[in-house]
Amino acid sequence: MRRQGARSDRARTPVILPFLLAALFVVYTVAIYPIAVLALARRRPRAVRAAPCEPTVTVLLPVRNGEAYVERKLQSLAALDYPQSLIEVLVLSDGSTDGTEHLVERWPASNVRLIRLPAQGKAAALNAGIREAHGEILFLTDVRQPLEPASLRLLTACFADPEVGAASGEIVILAGHTQAEADIGLYRRYEQTVRRALSAIDSVPGATGAIYAMRRSLARPMPPDTLLDDVFLPLAAFFAGFRVVLEPRARAIDYPTSLHTEFARKVRTLAGVWQIVRFFPTLVTPGNRMLWHFLSHKVFRLLLPHALLALLACSFFLAPPLRLLALAWQALFYAAALVDIVVPEGFVLKRLTSPVRTFVVLMAASFCAAAILIFPARLLWRPTTVRAGRAGS
Repeated sequence: MRRQGARSDRARTPVILPFLLAALFVVYTVAIYPIAVLALARRRPRAVRAAPCEPTVTVLLPVRNGEAYVERKLQSLAALDYPQSLIEVLVLSDGSTDGTEHLVERWPASNVRLIRLPAQGKAAALNAGIREAHGEILFLTDVRQPLEPASLRLLTACFADPEVGAASGEIVILAGHTQAEADIGLYRRYEQTVRRALSAIDSVPGATGAIYAMRRSLARPMPPDTLLDDVFLPLAAFFAGFRVVLEPRARAIDYPTSLHTEFARKVRTLAGVWQIVRFFPTLVTPGNRMLWHFLSHKVFRLLLPHALLALLACSFFLAPPLRLLALAWQALFYAAALVDIVVPEGFVLKRLTSPVRTFVVLMAASFCAAAILIFPARLLWRPTTVRAGRAGS
């Protein structure tokens, strides 16, 4: 019996290595890499030589059925602290069937132009806008988020630096009404911190879709099924030899979204990362100065749920008492996500369980990301909406 027990323990011993590798992968992706990037950014920051400048700007505003938001967005653009005579606004209606086009046609400003397009998706709409643009700088923004008045001036100042090809702003999320909304906001702040560090080191692997700008001369046509224009276009600037930087003071205002909406957005984003690798294969080849950051910040996050599954699977084959300890901790973690479903808002326990549920839901999005790649025609572009009552708040 002792010999059988010894043989069983020896058989389990090799499982420790993949268990430790999976655990290390999770810790590296979630904690070690962000800490390393923050330290590197503080040690060797690469400043942007920004200076006031006023190039001509074409605003590209893609919209599909944005009747609830388009007037407020046009008001936001008219209120920008930038000469309106230098701004051209192209409203790209991607097959809108509501009152969006009528509202744009009634808009009194002479620098606003409506371009009617068939429903082919955001990338196709932006391609049409790029072809029609005349400005030196393209300013890409979404219809839902109003802009702070200084945003465009702050972004254009970045282009005084001849090394900058694209500049991204940030989204400010208003306070959430539920714990899940607050947790999503916390995740986005974590993401913003890492992105600021990447910008300080060299370049950000992608922009914020609601607010970014780039030199028109660097824009290139996107495949019509492109999911992430805010990664494709900045990378076009990057591979042309320019930096992609972040200007955190240029801000768009957004409202909290539900966990369900965030899940759908995350699925699309994660599927888009695999697509970007197909469009830019040099991203994952040696010699690319963004290789480490793209792998750690983008690709490894896609693989994180698989590492968590490997961690769980290996735990069953560990020798006791490590097996019991590993399984107990993981069971407690996933049980917290399940418990959160039934815990009412306002309970103290919600503050502990809700972040776990948010994390698990976002990890599950990785497994669903393949659906977009398999069925792209179904999921071309579904603009995010917020609950009634928030659009005008």
